Amino acid sequence: MPTFTALTTLAGKAAAEALGEAMERLDPEPTGVGVFELEDGSGLWEVGGYFTEEPDRAGLALLEAMHDARPFVISELPETDWVAKVRRELAPVEAGRFFVYGSHDADKVPVGSEPLLIDAAMAFGTGHHGTTLGCLQALDRLIEQGFEPRSVADIGCGTAVLAMAAARIWPAAIIASDIDEVAVDVAEANVRANGLEGRVKCIEAAGFDHPELRAAAPFDLIFANILKGPLIALAPDLAAALAPGGRAILSGILNEQGDDVVAAYAEAGINLEYRAQIGEWTTTIMKKPE
Repeated sequence: MPTFTALTTLAGKAAAEALGEAMERLDPEPTGVGVFELEDGSGLWEVGGYFTEEPDRAGLALLEAMHDARPFVISELPETDWVAKVRRELAPVEAGRFFVYGSHDADKVPVGSEPLLIDAAMAFGTGHHGTTLGCLQALDRLIEQGFEPRSVADIGCGTAVLAMAAARIWPAAIIASDIDEVAVDVAEANVRANGLEGRVKCIEAAGFDHPELRAAAPFDLIFANILKGPLIALAPDLAAALAPGGRAILSGILNEQGDDVVAAYAEAGINLEYRAQIGEWTTTIMKKPE
C-alpha cells in the first residue's frame, strides 16, 4: 500500500496546532498528523500528514494560504519494512562505559559495560542523537574524575536514559522530570525495563516547578538536555537548585549557540568547566563555585 506525506513549516505553536487540526478534516483524510517544533532555534514548527492515497493538493494549498504556511511538500514513500529499518538504524551506541541498545541487540552487550536498554518504540533520546551522546560522554568524564553526587536531577528527561545512566553508577537519589506526560510514561517504562525501579523517580514537571524537585534540592548533578531558549530561561532556577561544587551537564545546543548559553549560566553564577561538540551539537559541563 503506498504512503504519501505532506509536510510544511510555519511560525508559532498555536498556528501549527490549528493547521494540524484542519488537516485532519481533509478528504481523503490522513492516517495521522504530527506537529513538531524544529530543533534549530528558528521558532518554526513542522506540520505533516500521512496518507494512504494521494492527498488533495488543492485542499492543502488552501490550508497553507489560510494558515500562512510554506507550500506543502508532497512525497510518495516506498514500501518499507519499518521494523527492520529501525533495527538497522538504531544500532548500539557506545559512550565511554555506557552501551545503549535495543532488545534486538541484547546479545551484543560488551562484558564490563554499563548497559542501557532503550527500544525502538521509545526512541527519542537513545544516544544516537549528538546531544544525548554528548551528555553520556560528559557523564563518563565526571565518573573518571571521581565525581560522586548524592542527588541527581534529569530535567527534560525524554527516555530517562541520562538518569538511568547515573543510577547505574551511583546510589544517589535521582529524579527524572519532563513537561510531557507521554515522555514521563516512556521514562517509567524504561526504568522498569532496566530493572531500576525505586532508583529513578519519574515526574511530570516544567523546569524545577514541582514539590518533589523543590524538596530534593539542592542537587549535586543536573542534566538539562533541552534547547537553547529553555536552557537560558532555566539558568536562574537551575543555579538556585544546584549545590555548591555541583555540576550541570547541558545540551540541546547548536554549536553557534554555545557562547550564548555559557554566558547566561555565567551570569547566573555557574562557570564553564568542559565543552565538546558532536556534529552540529554542543554539550557543556558547568560548575557552581563551592
